[in-house]
Amino acid sequence: MCGIVGYIGSKDATLLLMSGLKRLEYRGYDSAGVAVIENDAIKVVKAAGKLSNLEEKLKDYRPLGTVGIGHTRWATHGRPSDINSHPHQGSSTNFAVVHNGIIENYLELKEWLIKDKGHVFASETDTEVIAHLVDEYYDGDLVDAVRKTLDKVHGSYAIGVISVFEPDKLVAARKDSPLIVGLGEGENFIASDIPAILNHTRNVYLIEDGEV
Repeated sequence: MCGIVGYIGSKDATLLLMSGLKRLEYRGYDSAGVAVIENDAIKVVKAAGKLSNLEEKLKDYRPLGTVGIGHTRWATHGRPSDINSHPHQGSSTNFAVVHNGIIENYLELKEWLIKDKGHVFASETDTEVIAHLVDEYYDGDLVDAVRKTLDKVHGSYAIGVISVFEPDKLVAARKDSPLIVGLGEGENFIASDIPAILNHTRNVYLIEDGEV
């Protein structure tokens, strides 16, 4: 199992993401990472191994922002490594995606994106395909780009998506993989399981299957 945490509000996103990921360690993982919107850019920090490895990296560079997503990964497609860790980005660095589940047609989509659309991939993962599709379909509406992306993919997913173009949004969706939303005072969370956000809100609901 993998773990997803997302935050949008006014507090230190990196701090809250790391706190949430620690509460999801019981799910098992082999790498971890965070992506935070800092000014007009998405800053991504990732590390293979335990969360302590990611914490060491964050001592060298810690993104400062109030919107972000984090992930602990259990390798399915692609070996455990910094590159294969989530969050993933597309050909541009304007979007970041975390994903639990398996995209069954990712090789077909990856080939189409490379050959027909000129995308360049960095990792071996199925998740990176989602980031590239959002990048490809974005036309001023992040929710619409995510919907078009999910229409293309076959398989199971729980995803969180952020974009520098719409820094006031954290888009989440799921199909056959758990994902909850936590509603707070002037802030919202997403997570794979309640313990990740229980310290911050008890007002939670499960995203409906197929809901964006």
